[in-house]
Amino acid sequence: MRRLAVFLASSDGHDPAHAELAASVGTEMARRGIGLVYGGGRRGLMGVVADSVLKAGGEVIGVMPRSMVEREWAHEEVTELLMCDSMHERKAIMAEHADAFVALPGGLGTLEEIFEVWSWRQLGFHAKPVGFLDAGGFWTPLIDALRGIVDSGFLPASTLDDLAVAPDLPGLLEALEERLSNIPQPAHGESLR
Repeated sequence: MRRLAVFLASSDGHDPAHAELAASVGTEMARRGIGLVYGGGRRGLMGVVADSVLKAGGEVIGVMPRSMVEREWAHEEVTELLMCDSMHERKAIMAEHADAFVALPGGLGTLEEIFEVWSWRQLGFHAKPVGFLDAGGFWTPLIDALRGIVDSGFLPASTLDDLAVAPDLPGLLEALEERLSNIPQPAHGESLR
């Protein structure tokens, strides 16, 4: 895996453990040579993960709408800042540059982003794996709710089973790599989504 898109909060939240998690994720990604693709922000957990990747010598690609850059929300020290016109375009660019997607603690924006790329996978728009880093059980209530949606017949069990969920980054990366290894490779001269 060359690059991982990480969706996470642009605020700090109430529990300092979330910032510690974001920092450790960034450091470990850089140590493994995995570049970060993220929303380009300098505040909150977004800033923490970017700073930790940069401090450890890793690559950071930020993607942000111009209107947000104009409000001075962008992290100016990233390896590359890609600007776009809309939040929809932002997600598409992030998806283009990443090999897999992960959600760390966050709110509505984090949920919207991870659910959109997960639904794209389910619909066959891409084959890149999607996962939740469930450190400290942060995402457990959501995963339980998703099981209820499966039980109600609105989500195939196979779609939920396809989601990578782990309590730590090494376990999550292993699950993502396993799913990446099962992606069909294009034959010579063919393209694959």
